[in-house]
Amino acid sequence: MQIYISGSLAFDRIMTFPDKFSNHILPDKIHILNVCFLVNGLDERFGGTGGNIAYNLSLLGEKPVLLSQVGKDFASYDGWLQKHGISVEGIRTVEQEFTAGAYITTDQSDNQITGFNPGAMKYPSQYDMSAIDPSEAIGIISPGNLSDMMEHPRYYREHGIPFIFDPGQQITAFTGEQLAGAFDGAEILITNDYELEMIMNATKLSKAEIQERVAYLITTYGEHGSVVDCKGEEIRIPAVPVSVVADPTGAGDAYRSGLLKGLAMEKTVAESARLGAVCAAYAVEKKGTQEHFFTMDEFRKRYEASFGPLE
Repeated sequence: MQIYISGSLAFDRIMTFPDKFSNHILPDKIHILNVCFLVNGLDERFGGTGGNIAYNLSLLGEKPVLLSQVGKDFASYDGWLQKHGISVEGIRTVEQEFTAGAYITTDQSDNQITGFNPGAMKYPSQYDMSAIDPSEAIGIISPGNLSDMMEHPRYYREHGIPFIFDPGQQITAFTGEQLAGAFDGAEILITNDYELEMIMNATKLSKAEIQERVAYLITTYGEHGSVVDCKGEEIRIPAVPVSVVADPTGAGDAYRSGLLKGLAMEKTVAESARLGAVCAAYAVEKKGTQEHFFTMDEFRKRYEASFGPLE
């Protein structure tokens, strides 16, 4: 089964400030704020929801197709994706823009100041969806270009292609009507518990009403695992134990990759969610969203240690 990923590709540019922001911000002068933080260098990592999901799927033996958009500075990321067997045929290059980028500065108290440039993400991917074989496809719509997040679900619905809708940090960018229209008919709507509350507030729909619009609702709770809900029937999926919590960023994207892998293997949603929990554990143990690695043999052993035999 071919997996299609709609979502962002971005550079995460991470800086560390060897002091506390609070020591350099005068509370009584906040209305004329003008500060400069001298950082200890810059660490560039590959990220974006689409890229993170694709990377984890490549570790799981899949060759997904990314439907995304990038800018004139994409060469290094392009090489990374192709090295891992990830198709770049669905990626649009917008020559006058930079690839989306997050500029994150962290101080000694773990406070962060982040600037995000959407760059090429402002433009739709323009992928020719008619090239998708509906009988052999599954899609995920993760946070990225807003037009893609509305148009791709519509295409999947019209052509009977199962899809996962994952609005994430783009929830507030939609009206309630747009949001409800995007996830309507999804095989799975996946959020964390806070995002689910945001969706209910935006759409004015109750949890039960949301459940009626999708086949499955998956809610993640970080270290407390996740819940797979089918029309009110809940299955709890425990989190997989980790050796160290280095960085939870990207764990949600890794979970979604395991979920997609399971669905591509024609496993149940609950079984697929367990694969997601294992994949998320690897992401938590490394700083960065595409810094972890595992072999399928290692993955299988870890799965079986938590959930029993993997058929």
